[in-house]
Amino acid sequence: MAAKRYFDRAYEVQNKRETRALYEDWAEVYDQELEEKQYAQPGRCAEVLREMLPDGEARILDVACGTGLSGRALRAHGYAHVEGCDYSPEMLEKAKLSKAYDALFETDLNEPPMDAVDESYDAVTAVGAFSFAHVDPDALEEMIRVLKPGGPLIIGINEKYHDEGRVSAKLESLEAQGKLEVIKKEKGAHLPGADVDGWVIAARKAA
Repeated sequence: MAAKRYFDRAYEVQNKRETRALYEDWAEVYDQELEEKQYAQPGRCAEVLREMLPDGEARILDVACGTGLSGRALRAHGYAHVEGCDYSPEMLEKAKLSKAYDALFETDLNEPPMDAVDESYDAVTAVGAFSFAHVDPDALEEMIRVLKPGGPLIIGINEKYHDEGRVSAKLESLEAQGKLEVIKKEKGAHLPGADVDGWVIAARKAA
């Protein structure tokens, strides 16, 4: 029997310890596995952000940046100032090698606050950040904190976790509190090579 790929294990982890161990092991071959599966979310998210924020000089925070696939997509869409954060040192080492980021820092989004100043970023992206046993939807509060008023928040999420409903419920709560407005939600390719769809959710922090 063929060895199980790390991608398959991502849907099986049950807690923070298991998730951290997975990403420590996965870092070395993460890009290869996702490229084999034609990972589409980074490009989709960068394209939606470009529609909302055409200024290529904007300062962007790519949360849960992993090895830098999303950062590279942002650079490819013309953004010159991208910073990233992740809770896996192994992933951050790979992200550093990607040369997609002006700065990188380690943080656990489930244990705020992250090491970032209030309202210091023009946009925040969270591509693949929200998933089972990884980043909790409450981390949206922290993303809003570091986002400038009126700034876009772009979320890329796989269909399985989207349908679980907690991210949508949190966004609805934040809208009800007047903290942000969801501008649009688009379903489309997430990992077409694995026949997995996903959603891009575009929101804007209240001005």
